[in-house]
Amino acid sequence: MATNLYVQQHQPPGVPPLQLTGERTLPDVPAENYWFRRHLVVYEWIAARVVGARVMDMACGEGYGSESMARVAASVVGVDANPDAYEHARLRYTRQNLTFERGMVEIHGEPGAYDAVVFLQTIEHVHDPVAVLEHLRGLLAPGGVLYVSTPNVLKLAPAGATKSGNPWHLKEYRAAEFGRLCATVFDHVQVLGLFHARKLRVHELALACGWDAVHARLGVTTAFYDRFTPAIASSDFALRARGLDRALDFLAVCRPDA
Repeated sequence: MATNLYVQQHQPPGVPPLQLTGERTLPDVPAENYWFRRHLVVYEWIAARVVGARVMDMACGEGYGSESMARVAASVVGVDANPDAYEHARLRYTRQNLTFERGMVEIHGEPGAYDAVVFLQTIEHVHDPVAVLEHLRGLLAPGGVLYVSTPNVLKLAPAGATKSGNPWHLKEYRAAEFGRLCATVFDHVQVLGLFHARKLRVHELALACGWDAVHARLGVTTAFYDRFTPAIASSDFALRARGLDRALDFLAVCRPDA
């Protein structure tokens, strides 16, 4: 029987695999590995900054990011409204300091209970982003930090368009616009950009030199990408504060006044 390329492979016994819908990314889908690593690297960057902290991962999806942070945090609560994602995460990731809850991002959570709230690749999905940011600010304990990310519309959408064709996205942002949005609710906002590094940067340069035409002419497109895509790692991306209009995604580090 042929393997479904868009369903998770090799899940632990009793854990129902999830299928790609375009709403969230997933691990254990080789064809999706680029997007999975692109999201995971941000979770890993945040994990290094939440050691010993109480963390809420809002709109946690499959749960891989919550698990990544739970390796170092005091506790992590992953929250998602989707029943399939919630059930999968609950069954797959079972660290003692990690729990999962079903809930809506607009209302879920205990005020003042978290040292860090993480809200990645979701603000582009919500109808009232300011209200959501205000709610997330209210979940923070004194000195707490919100980490929120979103894709760069200049990279995601066709040239000149205000939005990509992703049906799950309601609003996509440029760097300055995203920074202003976060600053309407938070007193201190730093926006970083996610960029290709290492072999993805080499691949990016190769594409600029005509690699698409070369691999098509040689007839090696499938063979090349069947190896290249699963080999992409978190280290093939980098976060930095300059050149934000050229970034793939933005990550805002948001702090209220004490």
